[in-house]
Amino acid sequence: MRRYLTETPEGEMAAVDFGNPALEMAALWLHATGFNAMTYQSLVAPLGLRTRIAVLDMRGHGRTTLEADPKALKSWHKYRDDVITFLEKNATRPVVLGGHSMGGCVATLVAGKRPDLVKGLLLIDPVILSRRYYLMAHIMPFLPPLMGGGNKLARMARKRRAEFPSPAAIRTAYTGKGAFKTWREPFLDDYIMDGFSRVDENGPFSEDQTWRLNCEPRWESATFKAHRNQPWTALRKIRKHKIPIVIMRPEINPVLSDKVTDLLLRKNRDLVLKERPNTSHFHPMEVPYEVREELSRTISRLIDGFAPGDEGPMRRSLRGSR
Repeated sequence: MRRYLTETPEGEMAAVDFGNPALEMAALWLHATGFNAMTYQSLVAPLGLRTRIAVLDMRGHGRTTLEADPKALKSWHKYRDDVITFLEKNATRPVVLGGHSMGGCVATLVAGKRPDLVKGLLLIDPVILSRRYYLMAHIMPFLPPLMGGGNKLARMARKRRAEFPSPAAIRTAYTGKGAFKTWREPFLDDYIMDGFSRVDENGPFSEDQTWRLNCEPRWESATFKAHRNQPWTALRKIRKHKIPIVIMRPEINPVLSDKVTDLLLRKNRDLVLKERPNTSHFHPMEVPYEVREELSRTISRLIDGFAPGDEGPMRRSLRGSR
């Protein structure tokens, strides 16, 4: 694992690399709203044994220091442009772009604006809403909150407790609760690692400590409300450039509605949709091995050049061992 910073006129973008830094970047992973790069460490780290994958702290999250003014955030295009800047500075070839939730939508927006930077997309329950919703967000931005959308999530995020006396207190407060209820180990610990920073000025061994969220509640709330995005326009450009898309959709309360999913399949004939039973929106934290395998398969085919069947014939015994 290698941490590094990318300088921009607005500040620094923090990222984590898994794999040999001498290799060209094969994939970039984008996190969900409120999370950070290290949250997905146990998902992507094993792939670093065979390739190089980067995970980025997006604006207002983790250790990235770009300005995050909630009042100025109207869409996720700012996230999109940050990712483009990161790829221009760090990737020497088109990469597989993967993302969870907001990260999946941002990956789509990046591919739509700069298809030359993207070899393929792996989207885990991406936040892609109906075309009508986005139309209203652009024409009458006051309407979407009244229609539901991310309004409830925005209110909840704004009320999040921002400070704790210790990492242990954070873990106690989060374990088995809310969004973290179904997470496997060690995702919560990995999230806490870069999700909080110590902000008090007491000595390093003082028992009087203050740990604060790196993703400020007001910024997280603003992100949930900032839906003047254009993913359907991006998808049209992706289709034109024939960029492969794989979407993994959970069974339990997916963000991708049935209507949106059906429209995606009709509009993008080559899109591969994989629906997984007994999973929720936190699919990567519940079945990381399946997401990892899909990411590995996508890299093998689009970056390494393997075709289906290249692994050769296989046999499987159905008899039990003796």
